[in-house]
Amino acid sequence: MATRPMARPDLASPPHGDPPLETSPVETCRARLAATRARTLALAEPLGPEDMAAQAIEEASPTKWHLAHTSWFFETFVLARFLPGYRLFDPAFGYCFNSYYEGAGARQPRPRRGLLSQPSIERVMAYRRHVEEALERLFDSGLAPQSEAARLLELGLQHEQQHQELILSDILALFAANPLRPAYRAAPPRALCSAPEPLRWIGYAGGIVRIGSDANTDFAFDNEAPRHDALIHPFEIADRPVTNAEWLEFIEDGGYGDPAFWLFDGWETIQREGWEAPAYWERRGGLWLAMTLEGLRPLEPAAPVVHVSFYEADAFARWAGARLPTEFEWEAVAQQEAVTGNLLEDGALRPLPPAETFQGHARQLFGDVWEWTCSAYLPYPAYRRPAGAIGEYNAKFMCDQHVLRGGCCATPQSHIRASYRNFLYARQRWLFAGLRLARDVGR
Repeated sequence: MATRPMARPDLASPPHGDPPLETSPVETCRARLAATRARTLALAEPLGPEDMAAQAIEEASPTKWHLAHTSWFFETFVLARFLPGYRLFDPAFGYCFNSYYEGAGARQPRPRRGLLSQPSIERVMAYRRHVEEALERLFDSGLAPQSEAARLLELGLQHEQQHQELILSDILALFAANPLRPAYRAAPPRALCSAPEPLRWIGYAGGIVRIGSDANTDFAFDNEAPRHDALIHPFEIADRPVTNAEWLEFIEDGGYGDPAFWLFDGWETIQREGWEAPAYWERRGGLWLAMTLEGLRPLEPAAPVVHVSFYEADAFARWAGARLPTEFEWEAVAQQEAVTGNLLEDGALRPLPPAETFQGHARQLFGDVWEWTCSAYLPYPAYRRPAGAIGEYNAKFMCDQHVLRGGCCATPQSHIRASYRNFLYARQRWLFAGLRLARDVGR
């Protein structure tokens, strides 16, 4: 199997490295948390104060807000509860930087986060330092490895990793809305693959498959549990995601103009929004370009298509004579593959063509693009919502959204696994989302 190039250390490599194997679970968590917090700052480092304060779309948030919110999470759910004598940095920050936790109090409306010109970025950085110093005191106090405080620290670490991906997604949305089309970073020299390999189909017999996380998992979100049986009928799945070249065929064949391929809500959406291509695509002089974190760039034909909504993914699948996989089919396939791919640590920050030729198994399941499934985001059988405000983390969104799997080029590798469930509304496409085709067999 071919390997990807080493990541550039400014964005991808945690400055603290992996903790030694002989350290205790608490010290391991301390080192991982320090590395995670440092990486968040590294992701923000190329941005100026103006970049960090602006908000492009309702779904996105300013980078400054992300930097503060991830600190608010630790302050609210860990430090205020478990560190005796902890002093809030600023009581007003609860209103400014609460995201959606009704149980934690009132908050700035999400579409208006870009109006928070104050506090300054300097004060937000001071807030981060205040929280980190308090976290060190909590670790020094004799934290029990299996305590509620330790579990919430791990949740906070995983939460911050989610916001690392959001920082990159949101700054791309911001720069794509800027008429100057600025770049987050300079584009390194690279050769573009001329065409994708032919798509191949891999058959799976189906049957009863165990789905979700189990008690032996180091960490999983509550929406990944409980582990349960799912019936899967025989199916085939594509060996790789749909590519830019294939999406261009869809466009040129009139895919965006034929209602036969679209769900009613999807057709209404593309008519209302004027969509004729994925988000951030632009046609200039007969050539399609795409806005990326490296600025406006030519499309790479063999790379996975990205920034498409569920509506678009579903329409493409119907045009192609296929469908989207269920989340259970996707997980059954992914359970057989190593969790490796074009993830944040690789430093590409964009989807790439496959790193290996076809070897008889599904490629690019992890990294590159989140893959839409046809599954509604619903609780698993016997799911129990966690108590308190933390129970709002996932449970209250289990309505009118669809599941995506596999992570993307901005997802930290230690954050993703086969059972991980992301979820979005069908219209949303600012995240690094693409698709993989599936089809039924013998039915």
